[in-house]
Amino acid sequence: MEKRRFGKTGWEVSEVGLGCWQLGGDCWGDLADKEAFAILRSAVRAGVNFLDTADVYGNGRSEKIIGKFLQQHKGRPFVATKLGRMPHVFPDNFSEENLAGCIDDSLKRLGLPIIDLAQLHCPPTRVLMDGGVFGIMDKLQADGKIRYWGVSVETVEEGLACIKNPGCVSLQVIFNIFRQKPAEELFAKARERDVALVVRLPLASGLLSGKMSECKVFPDNDHRRFNCDGQMFNVGETFAGLPYAKGVGLAKDIGGFLPGDVPMAQAAIRWILDHKEVTTVIPGASTVAQAEANAGASGLPVLTPATHKSLAEFYSRKVRQLIRGPY
Repeated sequence: MEKRRFGKTGWEVSEVGLGCWQLGGDCWGDLADKEAFAILRSAVRAGVNFLDTADVYGNGRSEKIIGKFLQQHKGRPFVATKLGRMPHVFPDNFSEENLAGCIDDSLKRLGLPIIDLAQLHCPPTRVLMDGGVFGIMDKLQADGKIRYWGVSVETVEEGLACIKNPGCVSLQVIFNIFRQKPAEELFAKARERDVALVVRLPLASGLLSGKMSECKVFPDNDHRRFNCDGQMFNVGETFAGLPYAKGVGLAKDIGGFLPGDVPMAQAAIRWILDHKEVTTVIPGASTVAQAEANAGASGLPVLTPATHKSLAEFYSRKVRQLIRGPY
């Protein structure tokens, strides 16, 4: 597992981390505790040292599972959590009292004395543009509740606004072969300010595994069923904002551009890692095999310039106009 410097923090984090949304058990189908612990163990064994979660995942279940895992694991990985989507906060109550309470609750669930990285969890654009919430995060850091803070954003515009604040050490963005816009402007600006880039949804909710079919039926407690058209939250968080059937077809086309001797999911993660501005990619995993395969993308050779050019042209020609939601 290769490591990359996490911006101005100086941390050395695994370039493939583990997204822990699925550990909540409420947005990716059921996941038993036993399987969740096995996924965490296998990821860390493969060299992963960066875990990303949120207080809202399973209403705290993801954090609780990670907290129990940390008690059993000697070499503690970096833990990044997110705050600001709990019902008493989102969308209009980003007060210091509320955010401090969220951090206290996360600390209890994680069993930690301090949170390594606290990320505002996709606040409304108006909250970010107002900027007052950044002062609250600075205060939480000064109070010793968090080491550093960053922001998970939905759009390039939001990301550019966040990195102007010197306290912001990281941005979390959706970036994958289907969703290439952040690389056009945001990446260079983040590099200039030494802001780490955390990439979520690298496989477009599984579309870029190349294993999905138009007739697949997802469980009721899977966001790929209940948010396929943005019914519950930003449609961009599901299938990269693409209509599902279109995404399935486009994924088949993309498979023709990628190395045939590498699983498509690994090649899709490798494509992201080839962008040197990216600090870490946080694919989720619902099985041990997925966690191990995702981590293995770090050891793959870089894709050829011709492959990158073909995928950029395909995105511009076939995909860009189909993306829905804020971008």
